Amino acid sequence: MSHNRPPASISDPQDEEKMMEIFTQQLLFLKEKAMLQASVREEKKLLVENAKLKKDIDDLKKNLQETQKRKAVKLHQERVLTASIASKTALLGDTAPPSETAPSSRSETSATHSRHEGRRRRDRRGAGADAALPKTSECVLMREQKPDVSRLDLRVARILDVRKHPDSASLYIQEVELGEPAPRTVVSGLTDPEQLVGCLVVLLCNVRPVKVRGVQSQARLLCAVSQDRMEPLTPPTGAQPGDRVTFQSFPGEPEKELNPKQRIWERLLPDLCTDAKGVATYKGVAFEVRGKGLCRAPSISNGGIK
Repeated sequence: MSHNRPPASISDPQDEEKMMEIFTQQLLFLKEKAMLQASVREEKKLLVENAKLKKDIDDLKKNLQETQKRKAVKLHQERVLTASIASKTALLGDTAPPSETAPSSRSETSATHSRHEGRRRRDRRGAGADAALPKTSECVLMREQKPDVSRLDLRVARILDVRKHPDSASLYIQEVELGEPAPRTVVSGLTDPEQLVGCLVVLLCNVRPVKVRGVQSQARLLCAVSQDRMEPLTPPTGAQPGDRVTFQSFPGEPEKELNPKQRIWERLLPDLCTDAKGVATYKGVAFEVRGKGLCRAPSISNGGIK
């Protein structure tokens, strides 16, 4: 005779508690691991951002130092010019005009004295007007009297296209890239101009635009010249369109636009030439693209530049 017995329990309650405790510990461990990985990723991200910020700060410091150096050089030049003008003005003021022979009568003496008094009054009025002018105008006046190559805006350019001038058999029209939003148009009389497409050249960029046989030319192409040929100056390897051509001994800033009435370019031409190695120079100082090298004529040495 069989008896009905209750089924045996599947698991012990203590075992269930232990399993729940193990699962809870594993869950906490996984959460801690996930948080640790997230913090590591965030730390790496912050390190990268900090490195980038440090580089940006270093670049800004470098730019600020260079700007301060340029301002210091310019301020020093202005002070030197102002002192020179002041000394020359004082020297001219101390120099008296040569005395005339003794007057033959009292009337002549009185007339001469009156003329001198009037001249002195005019000089005093002129001196007062000059004193009212700012010192910077004296610097500008001195710079206009003795211009140097720093007033020229010389830059590297790339020739994009060359075509014949519609109204001249000896002129060509070049489209050039200067690192500006749009290309410029240049009219010149080069030989074999088609070979220059894609080449780098040196342009004078702050001349006033002028029409040449009906086509507006917006810059001047600089070339080395000899008795029998002419060729464009070549910038150094690695130069890019828009790079400035500078001169170590002449650190001034170029004019925004050269005044044709002052004929600055024509006054500087006699001091522009290529040396024995073909390097383009002004008063013996080389045309230089800073950090990249010197500008040269491919085959003309001891020649002129125009």
